[in-house]
Amino acid sequence: MSMPPGMAPTALQPLDEDFQSVMCVVAHPDDIEYGLSAAVDRWVKQGKTVTYLLASRGEAGIDTMHPDEAGPVREAEEVAAGRAVGVEIVDFLDFRDGVIEYGVPLRRELCRVMRLRKPELVVAQGHDVRFMNRLSQSDHRAVGLATLDAARDCGNRWIFTDLETEGVQPWTGIKTVLVSPSPVATHYVDVAAHLEPAVASLEAHHAYNDVLPDDFPKPRELVTMILGMPERATGLPHSVTFERLEA
Repeated sequence: MSMPPGMAPTALQPLDEDFQSVMCVVAHPDDIEYGLSAAVDRWVKQGKTVTYLLASRGEAGIDTMHPDEAGPVREAEEVAAGRAVGVEIVDFLDFRDGVIEYGVPLRRELCRVMRLRKPELVVAQGHDVRFMNRLSQSDHRAVGLATLDAARDCGNRWIFTDLETEGVQPWTGIKTVLVSPSPVATHYVDVAAHLEPAVASLEAHHAYNDVLPDDFPKPRELVTMILGMPERATGLPHSVTFERLEA
């Protein structure tokens, strides 16, 4: 879509990092490691608490490995990937990889963990139908959109009232939601000093990386390329961009 005459694109702004707790929500193991983990490493080294929430265990992601075997392997690799950037808490839901549906059950489960972990800032997966001029994977779209809604649901005691019977109380502390990647990014963080941990986090996905096509970029090449893509907009060699939304 072209801009109306006379309108110029808004320049990206550095992200205000005045928050102490973050939850990153994605569909599968390795989704965070395609660039976002560099920002996670920055935040952890600033002393912030970062937790991960995954809707599935990525059990349908390895063609040569049965899902019953792949799920535990990929779960363990995601835990190792989190530790590479200082994340110790990685929560998994039980939605089935590849067929995750947007809807109330997904919103409820995301909301439940948000209420338990009490983040100030939530990072949601991009929910656009396109990713780098390709069709985005359906689980990404479903989880990304449900994350936005769950962040709003989180503080409303009249939504998912059954959670209170489990001792899970509403949490009104989510102030901001970041979407990454987003075709309408508004903010960025400088991650030039965090390239190596980000590469290590993607390298932790050994079983998944080992079955990728030979011509698929290796973790170092891929992470370096992704983090370098916003350079024209940010003026930085490596950065992560976000669409910033008030919750």
